[in-house]
Amino acid sequence: METNRIEYKQKLTDHLEKEVVAFLNYLGGGIIYIGIDDNGNAIGINEPDQMQLQIKDRLRNNIVPSCLGLFDVVSEKRNEKNVIKLIVASGQERPYYIKKYGLSEKGAYIRVGSASEPMSARMIEDLFAKRTRNNIGKIKSPRQDLKFQQLQIYYNTEGKTLNEQFAKNLELLNEDGHYNYVAYLMADNNTTSVKVAKYSGSDRVDLIQSEEYGFGSLIKATKQVLDKIELENKTFTKITSKQRIEKRQWNAVALREAVINAIVHNDYTYELAPKFEFFSDRFEITSYGGLPQGLSEDEFFDGVSIPRSKEIMRIFKDMELVEQLGSGIPRVLQTYGRECFKFSDNYVRMSFPMEKGGESVTALKTNEELNGGVNGGVNGGVNGGVKSLYMLISKNRGINTNDLIEQMNIPRRTIERWLKQLREDGKIEFRGAAKTGGYFVVDNI
Repeated sequence: METNRIEYKQKLTDHLEKEVVAFLNYLGGGIIYIGIDDNGNAIGINEPDQMQLQIKDRLRNNIVPSCLGLFDVVSEKRNEKNVIKLIVASGQERPYYIKKYGLSEKGAYIRVGSASEPMSARMIEDLFAKRTRNNIGKIKSPRQDLKFQQLQIYYNTEGKTLNEQFAKNLELLNEDGHYNYVAYLMADNNTTSVKVAKYSGSDRVDLIQSEEYGFGSLIKATKQVLDKIELENKTFTKITSKQRIEKRQWNAVALREAVINAIVHNDYTYELAPKFEFFSDRFEITSYGGLPQGLSEDEFFDGVSIPRSKEIMRIFKDMELVEQLGSGIPRVLQTYGRECFKFSDNYVRMSFPMEKGGESVTALKTNEELNGGVNGGVNGGVNGGVKSLYMLISKNRGINTNDLIEQMNIPRRTIERWLKQLREDGKIEFRGAAKTGGYFVVDNI
């Protein structure tokens, strides 16, 4: 059944841009399914891959301001039939409109109930007057002599190439053609650092460890923080009369999603990066800026996405650090309840209690044990995700690819790339037939 946030279409039509614009202008965005009739029955579509590319191209070229980073196009199965799921986030630069019709009642739409209705001239004027001017895509970088070698390497690692027009294509330039603050955050050198602190007790009195990651690409800092947290997230082993039970101090998938969510949605106009703190009884994440204006706590928990920076969101999606818009918080809630979240006008804080118990505690292998770590997030070693994969294989000898995907909740393409890296490094090997075999850790004697 169609709602204010769900639209069904049997096939791709000329009205797609109209529906997308309506969701972009609607606080909370929405989802458009293609290949499903008005009653919610799956009809199916042919050539979903081609349709995804077609949709991306149309939205890239036909909607103003740019909505890149504000939508996801994925293929799903409904009753064994291929359907397209188009996730649209609410944008910060409203009003959005269809390019060929301009900023007019014919070009600008908004969601009203289960329909997309033209905006009145008054509504267009009001939204335009309130259009966010202090978002980091519009703020000029404090430096213009920026280099992006790290970003280039990360894109190359993902099999993507940044050409000479990358700054324009990734929207790293403001309206005057200068590098914006997003470019500054992604550059090889900047003053932004992400802090990870560790305390001996349950308060901030006795600081025993403090590390800063950053002063370079935000992608590099993110990967370094994920590696650090992976090392701190130890495994408890409890031996009972019936079985051996292993548990992590914190759910690894939930923590990863929470960390990335905090970094992506942080309000960098505060000139502060998120901070991450380990206590004797919990792990805390603080991101700055509070909830986006107009977004309620219930909508936040439901996965409604209003990216503070569509530019950062897009780059993180390119790096496969973000899966689908709005998927992060629901994944956290699968393990941790709403009570772990605290909201204020200036920040969002997540507090995850530590899992305790067990007769022995086994730390995950260190970076040195796994070939020297990440080396700044760019050169050599293995990242936190690869380490988690390695540990999973070591504990589940003969595990196959499908089971690895299910247990780690990571896209197939990413898992296969990590497996390839571990095989090339001589850390794992595949044994058995292609359909029935699995992966084993290589014992180096």
